Amino acid sequence: MTTPYQDRPLTAPISDPATEPYWNAAREGVLRLRRCQACKRPHWYPRPVCPFCAGDTEWKNASGLGTIYSVSVTRRAGPIPYALAYVTLDEGVTMLTNIVDADLDTLYIGQRVKVCFKPAEGDYSIPMFAPV
Repeated sequence: MTTPYQDRPLTAPISDPATEPYWNAAREGVLRLRRCQACKRPHWYPRPVCPFCAGDTEWKNASGLGTIYSVSVTRRAGPIPYALAYVTLDEGVTMLTNIVDADLDTLYIGQRVKVCFKPAEGDYSIPMFAPV
């Protein structure tokens, strides 16, 4: 059985002053993370205060490469199947995302992926991942 990826309409993300630089970078095709200036640990979801030590954080570009930690293909949530996954980036953070541009039935835990950006409402771009 094969389940080919199909583009689907994406709504605009919720953007606020804390995440606006993230979404602006995504429009330019860049994946960014916040990293603590004190303990140097990156984290996901972007926020101005480090969740580990409460230090100040700064934006850093991510490599955009990672590994599928967990994946599930959703076929009954709507008319278009999609793959929902946790991807652990090479920087060490794990983010919830979609896997795209692949046969969804061939995805597996441990598979290498790279970031790509899909258009959304309101001139936004949403980072998702595709097999390397």
